[in-house]
Amino acid sequence: LSHPDIKTPTDGEIFSINEGNDNLVPEGVRQYTQFCHETSNGKRTHTARFMGSLVADFHRNMLKGGIYIYPTTTAAPNGRLRLLYECAPLAWIIEQAGGKASDGFGRILDIRTQDLHQRVPLFIGSSQMVEKAEQYMLDH
Repeated sequence: LSHPDIKTPTDGEIFSINEGNDNLVPEGVRQYTQFCHETSNGKRTHTARFMGSLVADFHRNMLKGGIYIYPTTTAAPNGRLRLLYECAPLAWIIEQAGGKASDGFGRILDIRTQDLHQRVPLFIGSSQMVEKAEQYMLDH
């Protein structure tokens, strides 16, 4: 079920990720950001916007259409964001708005909690963008 008043676009042009960590993230994430930087007819198909604030980036992307990615890194192999009090609440909100939230391979809300402070990677936003990022993760 979704909330009747808040709808996120199915697709978007904004991608939010800390590209300063590009050499520390999985290959699928690198390939997805490379895809987002591609051009069509001399114009970029996507726009990078990253404030570094999960809630602010998430809110903008939910309203305008986009994806926020906080993947695993070599320094944080389980991710940095907490499942129970960061990722799951936002996952519920985006799903109510018609979007998607994933750990890169599956639905955030399907993850069984093992620890109160459990950390997970997060791919959240417009459903088509999250699905495309998941495909890159599976392919690489």
